[in-house]
Amino acid sequence: MAPPVEVAIKAATGAPEIPGDCPFCHRVLLTLEEKKVPYKTHLINTDNKPQWLLEVNPEGKVPVIKIDDKWIPDSDVIVGILDEKFPEQSLSAPPEVSSVGSKLFSTFLKFLKSKDPNDGSEQALLEELKALDEHLKAHGPYINGEKISAVDLSLAPKLYHLEITLDYFKGWKVPENLASLNNYTKSLFARESFEKTKAAKEYVIAGWKPKVEA
Repeated sequence: MAPPVEVAIKAATGAPEIPGDCPFCHRVLLTLEEKKVPYKTHLINTDNKPQWLLEVNPEGKVPVIKIDDKWIPDSDVIVGILDEKFPEQSLSAPPEVSSVGSKLFSTFLKFLKSKDPNDGSEQALLEELKALDEHLKAHGPYINGEKISAVDLSLAPKLYHLEITLDYFKGWKVPENLASLNNYTKSLFARESFEKTKAAKEYVIAGWKPKVEA
């Protein structure tokens, strides 16, 4: 039996012994869980990175994953390699849906950090959420129909961060009339892979606090 895949992820802010709030690390863990690939995690305190991490990945960014004795950074690259290496649980999606929701994270970030209610950032996020809702209404329950794919596993952590942080910092919620999107989010968050790998709400808030209040 092959040894478990090693993956380095962000540790929780203020709690270095438990997994933290990085949505890109979460995406990699979700992929490993959905593919049923055994793995071992290394928790990285991103304020005090260990020397071994800087040696294998000089930028010190997480996630990084060790496959065939080589450490590989970047969640996009990692997910692609995992799909090639473990094809029996394929998560690939056709090119026409692979960019669905691709602007979600950047529009969410802009609105979260915005101090000006008239800068258009809320409207831009709403338009992105509505487009996602329309896609799901026409093609759901997942982005690529009946079967979960890498696109969903990329969006799930981002939607989780969006839901927690916008409620906490702005008292803002995804509109109820985006029913397909809200159902999609609920079904993603209820998956066993998600329950097992998500950061606790308080660590998501702790991780974002310095960025929002800067």
